[in-house]
Amino acid sequence: MVSTFFSSTSTTLFSSAWTPRTTGAYAGTCLFLILLGAVFRGLAAGKHALEHRWLDQELNRRYVAVRGKPTEAERISLDSESKNATLITERGVEERVKVVRKARRTITPWRLSVDLPRAAYATLIAGVGYLLMLAVMTLNVGYFLSILGGTFLGELALGRYTQLEEHGH
Repeated sequence: MVSTFFSSTSTTLFSSAWTPRTTGAYAGTCLFLILLGAVFRGLAAGKHALEHRWLDQELNRRYVAVRGKPTEAERISLDSESKNATLITERGVEERVKVVRKARRTITPWRLSVDLPRAAYATLIAGVGYLLMLAVMTLNVGYFLSILGGTFLGELALGRYTQLEEHGH
């Protein structure tokens, strides 16, 4: 097996049904790979945004002081990290509550509402990544450059959404 890049406009992609027969079909395949590379970067940015949202939800759990359970309210009122807030219930009644933000990140508990979408999203990212890998493994230089171009465009458009935060803030 030869392990060198080559240039051909009739390289099969993913299945024998997807073999470009014309230059236009080859260009369309390259455009698809550019789009798929950009989508891959978009999925990474989306996962980053989802992880931030899920972490914020976990760190900003709210505790409501309930009549008859003063021990929890007392514990929260002694917490220096808590802030006062007003809660309006569905009946329009205002109650005094404390909004508590966890002081530090810990391993979050397993939640179906978070972990199921996280697993599905990670599986989608892996699937797109493997499709891109298979396209590169054809060793077609046009496919390879198309994937690099799509990755570049996706990062150019969405890279700012995956920036690392300074000191975990």
